[in-house]
Amino acid sequence: MSPSPQLRYHCIFLEVSFRELQERVNAQTQGDDTPCWLDARTLTLLTSELERCRRDAQGAPDLAESLGTAVYHAGLLMAQCPGALCKRLCQHHLQAIRKPLQETIARLEGHQARSQPGPMQRLRYWLSAG
Repeated sequence: MSPSPQLRYHCIFLEVSFRELQERVNAQTQGDDTPCWLDARTLTLLTSELERCRRDAQGAPDLAESLGTAVYHAGLLMAQCPGALCKRLCQHHLQAIRKPLQETIARLEGHQARSQPGPMQRLRYWLSAG
């Protein structure tokens, strides 16, 4: 069973959203050891979307595993947010969420590219038909 076509778009949305959160944290002028304040409602929404993506990817174990890693780190971040993490650890968790999302997106794009015949496949088909 292949993942739904929307899974790629949802993963892109989540990666961009978590990147924006990370950029906000990076823009804070306090030191690395000061508390990191993220909006808990936004994190809850993004984490629930991330969990839904993992469920949608159950037919592709490599994607589900990668998304599971992102869900795990989102859970760790949620358990300590807002205000219980320093800026440095908050950035670490956000990056740990984004990396598997980026890997999932790359895999999904690779699956889509392979499903379309490349020039060599078209040439082989044309030669075998003649």
